[in-house]
Amino acid sequence: MTTQIVIPERSKRPAWKAYFSGTSPLFFGVHLMALVGAIFTPYRTGLVWWMLGSYALRMFAVTGGYHRYFSHRAYKLNRFWAFCMGFLAETSAQKGILWWAANHRHHHRYSDQEEDIHSPWWTTIYHSHVGWILCDDYDQYDPRLIADFYKYPELRWLQKYHVLPTVVYAVGMFLIGGWPLLLWGYFLSTVLLWHGTFTINSFSHLIGTRRWETTDQSRNNWFLAIVTMGEGWHNNHHYCMSSARQGYKWWEYDITWMILKLLSLVGIVKDMKVFREDMNAHAEARVPLERAA
Repeated sequence: MTTQIVIPERSKRPAWKAYFSGTSPLFFGVHLMALVGAIFTPYRTGLVWWMLGSYALRMFAVTGGYHRYFSHRAYKLNRFWAFCMGFLAETSAQKGILWWAANHRHHHRYSDQEEDIHSPWWTTIYHSHVGWILCDDYDQYDPRLIADFYKYPELRWLQKYHVLPTVVYAVGMFLIGGWPLLLWGYFLSTVLLWHGTFTINSFSHLIGTRRWETTDQSRNNWFLAIVTMGEGWHNNHHYCMSSARQGYKWWEYDITWMILKLLSLVGIVKDMKVFREDMNAHAEARVPLERAA
C-alpha cells in the first residue's frame, strides 16, 4: 500500500463570522495561555513530563471514553466507571460526553456525505479540523442519537456541567505546581490534545492508506496513530466501528486498546468487542483493497 494524499474537489465555505461566536474566544484564549507558558516559563524537564502525562491521560479518555465507549459501545462499564470515564473525558475541554457521542454517531451515519458536519470533502480543512466545534451552529445535539446513555441522570448531569471537570483538572494542576504546572500541564497540554484529536476528523480522511473499501474516504495513518494512541487506524475503524481494537494487524500499535485490555484484567472493562471480518457495521460486503485490486 502507498500513502495517498487527496485534495477534495468540493469546498463549501461556511460563513467566517460563525468562527468568532460560540466558544471561539475561549479557544483562542487557551492557545494564548499555552504560548505564554511555552515562551515565558523557565524550562524544566519535569514540566515536559507533566505535559506529556497530562496529554496521554486525557487522550486515552477521549479515545477510550468519548469515542470507543460512549460513541460506539465497544465494551462495557458499570455506571460508576462510566461516570468516571465521562468525567475524565470532559477534562479534555471538548464539550459534553452526550454532545460528543451524538455528533460522532451522526458523522458515521453520513460520513463524507454532504450531511457530515466535519467532512473535509464538503467544507474547508479548517472547518473539518476545528471550525465546526467552535461555531455555535452545532451547539445542540439530538438526544435520540444517544438515547442509550441519555437515560442515565448522572450522564445528563455531566453533559449539563461539562465545563466543571476541566476546571477541576486545571485547579488541581495549579494547586500541585503553581502557574508553571498550570501553563504546561493544563494549557499547553490541552492545546496539543485538541489538535491531536481533531486530526482524525480532518487529515484521517485525506492522508493515508485504505485497506478496506468503505463508503467514505477514511484512511489509515501511522503517524496519527502515534499522536492519538491508536485512532489513526481510521480506515480500520470505519470498516468495523464497534471494535474496541482499531489496530487490526500486530504491527498496528493501538495504545488505547492496550490500556483497555489492562483495565479488563482488573474487572473495570468488560465484554470488549474485537474485530472480525464479519462484524463490520454495514450490510454490504467489504473486501480489503489490496485483495480486490
